[in-house]
Amino acid sequence: MSYLFSKPLTLAAFMALGLAGCNNSNQTATETAPAEGETASATTEPAANTNGTLQKIKDSGTIVVGHRDSSIPFSYIADDPNQPIGYAHDLEMKVVEAVKEKLNMPDLKIRYNLVTSQTRIPLVQNGTVDFECGSTTNNEERQKQVAFSNGFFEIGTRLLTKNDSGIKDFADLKGKTLVTTAGTTSERYIRQYNDDNKMDMNIISAKDHGEAFLMLENGRADAFMMDDVLLAGEKAKAKNPDEWVIVGEPQSFEIYGCMMRKDDPEFKAVVDEALTNVFSSGEINSIYDKWFTNPIPPKNVNLNFEMSDNLKALIANPHDSAQPKAAAAQ
Repeated sequence: MSYLFSKPLTLAAFMALGLAGCNNSNQTATETAPAEGETASATTEPAANTNGTLQKIKDSGTIVVGHRDSSIPFSYIADDPNQPIGYAHDLEMKVVEAVKEKLNMPDLKIRYNLVTSQTRIPLVQNGTVDFECGSTTNNEERQKQVAFSNGFFEIGTRLLTKNDSGIKDFADLKGKTLVTTAGTTSERYIRQYNDDNKMDMNIISAKDHGEAFLMLENGRADAFMMDDVLLAGEKAKAKNPDEWVIVGEPQSFEIYGCMMRKDDPEFKAVVDEALTNVFSSGEINSIYDKWFTNPIPPKNVNLNFEMSDNLKALIANPHDSAQPKAAAAQ
């Protein structure tokens, strides 16, 4: 959202300098077979006249897809360490199919590249990954660094805590230890909130959502602030999900989108069209239900997270702009 806090530009610049020589260590390659009934000569139409990301993909014969390892249920690793799964990942694969069709390359290979909250923007910027669909908030500050697709989810930022912690809202955090994930809009927000309200909180920044919840579960923190649906994902994989509760008035409403390099309108058009087709066909409903209202790996726990009215509105009228809190809080 435009007036809420987001990852600072300096972090992206710093990470870009340090990742150039180490990206391969995070990279897992998989090659996908042609879709059923397809062959390399399935059509005689020439490949599209392309530039930018599409040209890069065409020349290499590979599309590089950014994914997360613990953003349940959007993009994460469950049983196979080389195969991400999730709601956002399913949408990402719809984009891959659209790219195959655009380039007339049914045998296009897919390479998965792990990203984190801290590395995702620089890895998109420097071309290590072609695009990323996970749990990345679209806001105006990030729009200066990368481009976003039409939104595919909307969240509110809340708290996860033990059901007997006595924490019911953000005002109850005074003097407490709170954990959040480094490089997120939640981290920036809660640090400012702490200063502005003289809360005297001890704020810990974890490297990812899984580590943040582990700190909470082990008693190193009293609460975990993050996007409500991601908190639901962490609760679902807990040893005893019933011990945990999501509380607090949302401090921001934010939209997730797929992230790609700036100034590449042709590639963005392919991504947006792929998502819009999933929305308009109604297929988005079955994809949503698969991940939010049915048991999911690795523990087959049901998040029971019904589609919000805000998300229904976003699907009905897709856009790629950040969502102001006032509009979302109706």
